[in-house]
Amino acid sequence: MTRADAGPGRAATARTGPPRAVDAAGKEALDDYSLTPVPDEARHSWFSVAVQRFGQVSSFQQFMVGAVLGYGMTFTDAVIAITVGSVMLEVVTILLGVAGVREGVSTSVLARWSGFGRKGSAAVGMLVAFSLAGWFGVQNGVFAQGMHDLAGWAPEWAWAVVGGAVVTAVSVHGFTTMAWTAYLTVPAFLVLAGWSVADTLAGHTPADLLTGPPPGPVMSLAEGTTLVAGAFILGALMTPDMTRFNRRPSDVVKQTLLGVTLGEYLIGLTAVLLGHAARTADVVGIVTSSSGVLGTLILATAILKINDWNLYSSALATVNSVDVLVGRRVGRRPVTLVIGAAGTALSAVGVTDDFTGFLETIGVLAPPVAGIIIAEYYVVRRYRAVLDAAHRTGALPDRVPDWLPLSLICWAVGAFVGAQVDAGIPAINAVVAAFALYATAGRALRARRGGPAATTPLPDRTT
Repeated sequence: MTRADAGPGRAATARTGPPRAVDAAGKEALDDYSLTPVPDEARHSWFSVAVQRFGQVSSFQQFMVGAVLGYGMTFTDAVIAITVGSVMLEVVTILLGVAGVREGVSTSVLARWSGFGRKGSAAVGMLVAFSLAGWFGVQNGVFAQGMHDLAGWAPEWAWAVVGGAVVTAVSVHGFTTMAWTAYLTVPAFLVLAGWSVADTLAGHTPADLLTGPPPGPVMSLAEGTTLVAGAFILGALMTPDMTRFNRRPSDVVKQTLLGVTLGEYLIGLTAVLLGHAARTADVVGIVTSSSGVLGTLILATAILKINDWNLYSSALATVNSVDVLVGRRVGRRPVTLVIGAAGTALSAVGVTDDFTGFLETIGVLAPPVAGIIIAEYYVVRRYRAVLDAAHRTGALPDRVPDWLPLSLICWAVGAFVGAQVDAGIPAINAVVAAFALYATAGRALRARRGGPAATTPLPDRTT
């Protein structure tokens, strides 16, 4: 039985229950259900979630990836690289997204019952929180530099403060406000960027762009596919943060096929053509320099519609880690304010300029987490019985071990494979290695313990 099956009963209880229960429900809603399952009455249409997913993959980052592909590959090879990388990402995204809509919780909370245990989920949360908070600062720094170059009438630190404050305000108000922001910024970005792209491509024949050789050093198909998959793997891991607001698993499939496919192909292939036409990988500079006002609006809409999710997911992960490690529940809103203020301050003083390389380095730790969660949730299924039983109450199980050593071993092996194995795609190698090892070892341990242990959680050693 899915959480949607039990929805009407819970909704009626919320409406007719005692005042204290109603107050608690209101606080959970205000907190965007950071540590509890999202109830049916708080779920959104698939379209509102799909627009935000599309906003994540139709960003300047995707433009930059496409431009690098176009600068070093033929158009045909770029299409193959985007196709292979996108298909692999979509598989991971859909599997994690369906788990998110079924359980109604964020990635870091889901990790408690998906292979990592309580304190293991805190480790996952800290990795995610630190990575996304860092990217929030980096993106805000890019915004500040671009706005300073385009407008010129204010120093970079001032633009960093303005940009960080706006994004923080949107993220503090939660999913609904972020959805309305996406309704405005996604179409605006597409229209404005399309205008600039059309201007850049004018004077070039389709034959030259589609069949011409790459203007820069040749990039192999493996390198191109790695670039596509690696650019969005952290976004794929955070899919449950978004899909917990969906109403049914089919919504996840629709929004992923629409958002990721259109984002990768529409934005990615357009940038490939730009790379061929401009004969440079600096497509961001091309787009933003096409017109002062136009470039300013493009940059503002591009950063806003992806950076709010960096901050939002970072706050969710932090709330879970604090709850586990300190034993104290903190609100998502104040945590968002603290992270947003810190990221804004660091970008204003320029500290985040040298942070990108470090973030990319620790990024090798993210893909194995996705493989472990998928393996536990769909293959080993040790905690699916207690999760399914919890659907009837609308609350998560209250018993889970602190650590599951198998997940730590698989995490380390997956990260090692992703970092050291040259063949294939590093991010996907890490996902597959962690998935295969956890699925195999988990099933073997399950068979060794016998039937009942397969669906009965380990005792909570902390109580």
